[in-house]
Amino acid sequence: MPVLKLPDGSRREVAVGARSRDVAESIGKRLAKDAVAAKVDGAVVDLDRELPDGEVSFAVLTPKDPEALEVLRHSCAHIMARAVMRLFPGVQLAFGPPTENGFYYDIESPTPITEADFPRIEEEMRKIIADAEPFERFERTTAEARGLVADLKQHYKVEHIDDDLKRYPSLSFYRQGEFIDLCRGPHIPHAGKVGAYKLLSIAGAYWKNDVTRKQLQRLYATAFFSQKELDAYLRQIEEAKKRDHRVLGKQLKLFTISQAVGSGLILWMPRGATVRGLLETFIKDELIKRGYQPVYTPHIGRLELYRTSGHFPYYRDAQFPPMFFHPLGQAVDTWLNLFDAKQLTEPAEKALLALVDEYVKATAVAESNDQKHQALALRAMWVNYQNAETPEGKAKALREWLDGQEAYLLKPMNCPHHIQIYKAEPRSYRDLPVRLAEFGTVYRFEQTGELSGLTRVRGFTQDDAHLFVTAEQIEEEVGANIDLVLFVLSSLGLSDYRVRVGLRAPDSSKYVGAAEDWDKAERTLVEVVKSRGMNYTAEQGEAAFYGPKIDFVVRDCIGREWQLGTVQLDYNLPKRFELEYIGKDNTPHRPVMIHRAPFGSVERFMGILIEHFAGAFPLW
Repeated sequence: MPVLKLPDGSRREVAVGARSRDVAESIGKRLAKDAVAAKVDGAVVDLDRELPDGEVSFAVLTPKDPEALEVLRHSCAHIMARAVMRLFPGVQLAFGPPTENGFYYDIESPTPITEADFPRIEEEMRKIIADAEPFERFERTTAEARGLVADLKQHYKVEHIDDDLKRYPSLSFYRQGEFIDLCRGPHIPHAGKVGAYKLLSIAGAYWKNDVTRKQLQRLYATAFFSQKELDAYLRQIEEAKKRDHRVLGKQLKLFTISQAVGSGLILWMPRGATVRGLLETFIKDELIKRGYQPVYTPHIGRLELYRTSGHFPYYRDAQFPPMFFHPLGQAVDTWLNLFDAKQLTEPAEKALLALVDEYVKATAVAESNDQKHQALALRAMWVNYQNAETPEGKAKALREWLDGQEAYLLKPMNCPHHIQIYKAEPRSYRDLPVRLAEFGTVYRFEQTGELSGLTRVRGFTQDDAHLFVTAEQIEEEVGANIDLVLFVLSSLGLSDYRVRVGLRAPDSSKYVGAAEDWDKAERTLVEVVKSRGMNYTAEQGEAAFYGPKIDFVVRDCIGREWQLGTVQLDYNLPKRFELEYIGKDNTPHRPVMIHRAPFGSVERFMGILIEHFAGAFPLW
């Protein structure tokens, strides 16, 4: 029998088979009318989903809850897709998720859609919403699901099942009238819950964000529970246009971006460099007062360094490709990447084999000892590849050879480099805490369509620091870094913020390290925030891959939220790099790391400041 722990602390027993909707109705008619979805043990579900047996936390979500707005927007994406399919026969649907400020749907239409079509689409959406048809969830076995989407002639959905969903025994769909979509949900009870909506823009987007695949059209839109909320958001957009840092940055001659240099790579002009320099000096002076030591590290590092830290291949999809010394390295790495993604084609494999064969033949004239060593390794790989009886065996032969090749990577994070500075000399408990700080530039290969002025770039500088502390020093140092972030924000006129404690997502495999270390780190951060009397939200899925964090989400003068300062607690990288210090007992101990950055990214911080002050910087 389900036993529900309600938000007020009370418990309620309900019948087996009861739904969230039934519980809402039993609590009160007003709640049942306002109900959008429910939250069961932290997971947002449809109101018609049966409640599980046993004791679970339970809450009914209404329009006042942030999660409810996400559900509404997800449902509105379905409504928009349904309207588009009515108006443009033959449309293929890809993905249509909610976003921070709305939602989008990627589509392929035989007749390209333009913004001139938006009024027609919005009118068709109005009809669907007026009909208030329910969102009905149903499940099929994975084989049946594939057959269903094939019958619907939705080939992107077929590929999605084949490539990403085959491991699941069953898949869920949502039906609304004639419209059926493969979707895990959750959704609002019926379309009539949508109070206001608007299509915003249209852009190109590659299928699965792969530039080698078909380019689709991405329809952006937003939705709210009321027209008043939509009107306020549209006013915010108009105000944001006036404050657009990309426009003001050009007018004020702060920065520029040159295609000769590359997209997403910022060139600071003298005025912008002056403002940036003032900000950096402000932070550097404060850090010296607080016991930090400055360091400098290079812009690249050996690939093995980032394998040890976990940044590679964790961030691989957002990184520039590794740089291999051996001419074959890049080709083999690409082959393996395609193989792992199940995207390896026969022509690509043949091209690699021809290239490998060419290099193997060329090794016959190897002269130096190094060349002979490389030749032997390459021939051994080639023999193992040819003798392998399975694709996995062939991939293993290539991977073993590639792992032995020297390679470098543009720095995705500063922490592995700072760790090497810590390891450069023996450490005693008397040395700790060690506080290393750097304005370090890092690189991410963001997709072209995701780049945006200073706020989304490919090369950016972090006001980064890493603290190496004893277990006894954690709370004090985390607290001191919270004080530092608050000092920076208040000094720069950014006093409207909220605190978010980022925790692991349940059942996710993206995190590294032992569960007990995560439990300890999460508990510590929550305790520190509580001890300082700070209001906060604990949000699952917002942790870094190596540890939980405290984020400061700032609201600018027109109400937009930006995640800026962060303080992160990490038990995992010290283990991965086998860091030590000699304790009072004269035996080795493992330090704990704290990662922190009050600005986050200098580029992004500057972009936010430009828009917050509309380019009229105060006299700090």
